[in-house]
Amino acid sequence: MTIRVVLADDQPLVRGGFAVFVNAAPDMTVVGEAGDGQRAVDLARSERADVVVMDIRMPTLDGLAATRRLTAELPDVRVLILTTFEVDEYVFRALRAGASGFLGKNAEPDELIDAIRLVHRGDQLLSPAATRALVGRFLSWPDRDRPAADLAVLTGREREVVALVATGLSNDEIARHLVVSPHTAKTHVNRSMAKLGARDRAQLVIAAYESGLVVRPAPQTGADPGDPLSAR
Repeated sequence: MTIRVVLADDQPLVRGGFAVFVNAAPDMTVVGEAGDGQRAVDLARSERADVVVMDIRMPTLDGLAATRRLTAELPDVRVLILTTFEVDEYVFRALRAGASGFLGKNAEPDELIDAIRLVHRGDQLLSPAATRALVGRFLSWPDRDRPAADLAVLTGREREVVALVATGLSNDEIARHLVVSPHTAKTHVNRSMAKLGARDRAQLVIAAYESGLVVRPAPQTGADPGDPLSAR
C-alpha cells in the first residue's frame, strides 16, 4: 500500500525538499503541496490523502485551524505537525485539535519518513523527552476549556497502559514493564483508544494529561526538570 502524502508549508523550497525525500521512499508518494492551511484541507480531500505533513505557521488558514478542520471532516487522515521548536505554544493545541504527533523541522530525512509511517499506522511517535516537555507545557496551560476524558470506562489494566503510553513507552516497552506479550499490550492500547474515542496514541496521551491520570511530581531542590512523569 502506498501512503498518499500532502505537504503543507508556506516555503516552497522547504516543501520541495520534503517532496524529494518522500517521493524517494518506496512506500509513499506526494499527492499535493500546499502553501496554506486551506489548500492543505482541499488537497487532502480531493487527493484522498493518508497523511498531511503540516506546518503550524501559514497564511490564510494556519496549521492549527487546518488540523482541526481536517480531523473533523476527514477522520481517516493523519496529521503530522512540523515545528521549528521541539515543543512550542502551538503544539499542545494542535494535538488537542486531532494531530497525531509532531516532528522538528531539523529532523533528518529518514526521521521524517519514519514519522510519516508511524503516524499512518497509528503507532508511537512522541519520544519520552518530547512527552515530558509536552506535559510540562500542559500543566501550565491556562486554557483547559474541553472536558477531560472519562477514564471510568477503562479497566484497571487499561488505565495502567494509558499511563504508560503517556510517558512515551512503545508497545514492546509496555509489554516488558507489565510482563505481558507485545500482542497483549497492543490489544490493551487499541481497546483503550476505542473506549475513549481516541484517533491514535497521541490522543491517548492527551486524555491522560487532561484527566489527571498522569501528573508531574512537584519539583524539588536540585531535581532534574526532565525527571520521568508519575502516574496516579
